[in-house]
Amino acid sequence: MKEFVISEAKAETAILVGLITKDQDEAKTKEYLDELEFLADTAGAVTIRRFTQRVGGPSQVTYVGKGKLEEIRDFIKAEEDAEREVGMVIFDDELSAKQMRNIEKVLQVKILDRTSLILDIFAMRAQTANAKTQVELAQYRYMLPRLQRLWTHLERQGGGSGSGGGKGSVGLRGPGETQLEMDRRIILQRITLLKQRLVEIDKQKTTQRKNRGRLIRVALVGYTNVGKSTIMNLLAKSEVFAENKLFATLDTTVRKVVVENLPFLLADTVGFIRKLPTDLVDSFKSTLDETREADLLLHIVDISHPDFEEQIAVVEKTLTELGCSDKPSMIVFNKIDAYHWTDKEPDDLTPPTKENITLDELKKTWMAKLGDNCIFISAREHTNIDELKNVLYTKVKELHVQKYPYNDFLYPETEETTESEE
Repeated sequence: MKEFVISEAKAETAILVGLITKDQDEAKTKEYLDELEFLADTAGAVTIRRFTQRVGGPSQVTYVGKGKLEEIRDFIKAEEDAEREVGMVIFDDELSAKQMRNIEKVLQVKILDRTSLILDIFAMRAQTANAKTQVELAQYRYMLPRLQRLWTHLERQGGGSGSGGGKGSVGLRGPGETQLEMDRRIILQRITLLKQRLVEIDKQKTTQRKNRGRLIRVALVGYTNVGKSTIMNLLAKSEVFAENKLFATLDTTVRKVVVENLPFLLADTVGFIRKLPTDLVDSFKSTLDETREADLLLHIVDISHPDFEEQIAVVEKTLTELGCSDKPSMIVFNKIDAYHWTDKEPDDLTPPTKENITLDELKKTWMAKLGDNCIFISAREHTNIDELKNVLYTKVKELHVQKYPYNDFLYPETEETTESEE
């Protein structure tokens, strides 16, 4: 069976491949490949070259055109001649089994697509039994339609136990087909087992959530690597793992937080990303339930990222798919300390963009309409954290009074505890 994790081969080199199409211009393709390079770096691979092609759409046979594939092959050969081995070629979209097989035949190196790379990272990051089970299920779902006939060089063999050995006789199946069917059966059985295991995990999680008492639930959501875990650590005074890598957090961590005299539960959830594999969304249902059952969503945004507005759109689209779009929410614009802009030349008459306006000017754009539903902070520099706590106190108190009108939420601060879901 195909192996996914590449964490042991940290020195592997990678080539990235993306398409420029009518729906994805050159600038957008560059942004996607920047993110793909960050994914590759997170998985332990070093990117040495990018290839792009301007086409109407991906080729159903080889994703890129024949000429571009030969250009990539020639580059790999040149690197090998110079004793610099290329470890893998990573494509920015999900490849079909047919595309992957045809590409491997030409390039003769390991081929990954965006989905398998994300699965690699999830497999590396999974720490608890829950996360490992969810990742394994997503891997098998990805693998199933891509099983290849590894023994095609073996011809169908005649004879067998059939009385005449006619067409359709069981005895006519060759060992290649038998092995393929065996692999499929093993994977299907494993998928069934993992689903059953996740059902049990879901029951345990549901019981845990019911036993938390009458506390408002707040969930940190957002694109991957926007600082959710750092904010979690500041608010909960905890030590949730935080790192400048994509998907540093996979397991949902829940902490009890007390602001002034008001306790509530704060959950740090897995980050979203463009083109997030459907299998991962399905497999991580129990993790995403923390988002579904939250009373308030804090949408964390990296305002220093050049493409933060599209990241907001990706998160909002995913929340809609999860059925969470109608929940109370607010946007927390993080990393204001890293926000940079370039002054326009005096004779530059082009409309201003977010690359050449100050943060104060940016706040006066569409963000001004958000009013109290947004705040600007720096978790790393602890800027405006007290303001964030005050806003949280007000919003959580309102929700608590609405949801539990007869419940006394005044607890002594000495009763503060922490809770981590494993």
